[in-house]
Amino acid sequence: MTDSGSDERSPWSRALGVVSAVGPPVTVATALLFYFGWARADAQAAYMGLNVSLFGYGIQDYLLISINALFLPLVCILAAAIAWLALDSWLRRRIEEGRGRSLILRAAGIGGLISGLVVGISLLLTVLEPARTALFTPYLMALGVLVATWCIHLRRRGRDRTAPVLSAEQHAVETTLVLSIVTLLLFWGTADYAQALGRRLAVDFERGVQFMPRAEVYSAKPLGIGSAAVQEVSVGTADAALYRYDGLRLLVLSGGRFFFLHDGWTPEDGTVIVLPDDNSVRIEFKR
Repeated sequence: MTDSGSDERSPWSRALGVVSAVGPPVTVATALLFYFGWARADAQAAYMGLNVSLFGYGIQDYLLISINALFLPLVCILAAAIAWLALDSWLRRRIEEGRGRSLILRAAGIGGLISGLVVGISLLLTVLEPARTALFTPYLMALGVLVATWCIHLRRRGRDRTAPVLSAEQHAVETTLVLSIVTLLLFWGTADYAQALGRRLAVDFERGVQFMPRAEVYSAKPLGIGSAAVQEVSVGTADAALYRYDGLRLLVLSGGRFFFLHDGWTPEDGTVIVLPDDNSVRIEFKR
């Protein structure tokens, strides 16, 4: 009866193993991409004196915004994960075969202790001196938690190679707690990195505004643009009024609105001009 129950649970165990191994990483990665895109866009908009909601970005927009900046880090993380799996498999095999077992256990103990100290010191410095916290500190803490947990598992494996040290419930709780801590640290680090990148991009707009597409806006009614860098020129007739506005640079078209900067724009004293994407204005772009 025990064997039958074990056979009945085996497919479910394998299915749950696949879900736990594939589902959570994909979910966390998607959430990180979305959160990174939103945090980057929010910091960039705030540095320019705007609210990110004005751009009307959707979920897909935030994901696309984040992929360009996170593509290389994600590839590096996946490559490191593959290398870690290979190293973990090699060390476990040596422990089971009894080759260098004492040396591996000793190194795992030292590595776990050092990782724990790194996490504790980083957290203490973050609490005491938050303004001086390095940008990569949350990622360093996440790595420390993972390495410390891995070292503990290696030592457990080496002490008892036949019976599990923890029950299935205890192991599930431990894994959930570790993944929760690592996920929170990743979101923390992602927010800091995204905000720094967003502010840097806003500064880059100031340096590269002259390279943005030049735009001429035509309107049958005065638009009343309140920037001295934007010139209003009447090009119509007495019967058909028409006004042209020069000195504009296209920033982005999003959410049914055109966002323009002007020549000489700076985050400190510049103006962002927002016009609707409809028939009320006509826009010509030039190089």
